[in-house]
Amino acid sequence: MSTDPDRLFARPLDQVPDFAFNEDVVRVFPDMIKRSVPGYPTIVENLGVLAARFAQPDTALYDLGASLGAVTQALRRHVRSDGCRVIAVDNSAAMVERCRQYLNAQDSMFQELLPVQVMEADILSLQFEPASVVALNFTLQFVAPGQRLELLTRIRQALLPGGALILSEKLHFADDQEQALLNDLHLDFKRANGYSELEIAQKRSAIEHVMKPDTLETHQSRLRAAGFSKVVPWFQCLNFASLIALP
Repeated sequence: MSTDPDRLFARPLDQVPDFAFNEDVVRVFPDMIKRSVPGYPTIVENLGVLAARFAQPDTALYDLGASLGAVTQALRRHVRSDGCRVIAVDNSAAMVERCRQYLNAQDSMFQELLPVQVMEADILSLQFEPASVVALNFTLQFVAPGQRLELLTRIRQALLPGGALILSEKLHFADDQEQALLNDLHLDFKRANGYSELEIAQKRSAIEHVMKPDTLETHQSRLRAAGFSKVVPWFQCLNFASLIALP
């Protein structure tokens, strides 16, 4: 997967626009997310491993907020249940176009992969098919807080017994000292990956009105309110975590 280096915020901007998944972001996205999200490669690859445990024959596997299809590719590499297909959904036309290109390239390198449907759509208005696995990988944090419970409730209603929702998110912490420590460590992670103070500051300005993280406790209580019976954190690296929610 070729990618340009992320230099979107390297020059001073007179006015920093709100972050959007446009052509510029798509062009550098793999580099951006690898250098910005601690543990991202581990989460993505293991999403495929987890999905293989919960996937059931002749069901849909959803990748909601698929971006460039990294999770979809992991699902296709690991899931072997007969009759499954992946439905990858994103509301960014630029992401969807590039995602299709990457998945076509994957088809040429591997045999017997699950079929995949890539859709440009708003996940808030999506009509879900019966599903055994749903992945929300750093997607819910971009959904308006007042719409999150409704979305999770609809996902829960679509999930079959024995299925799973896998939810990955940046976390906020109620304890001020914990929040400050993990935020500072995250900034150190970005600096260690070559981001300048200017890039860090301008990216923060761009994303602060767009991405609204929750506490782990908020995620757990909301998932239970949506009808999930069990919520299991399976991964955390600094202020990024992933959960398994069971029907």
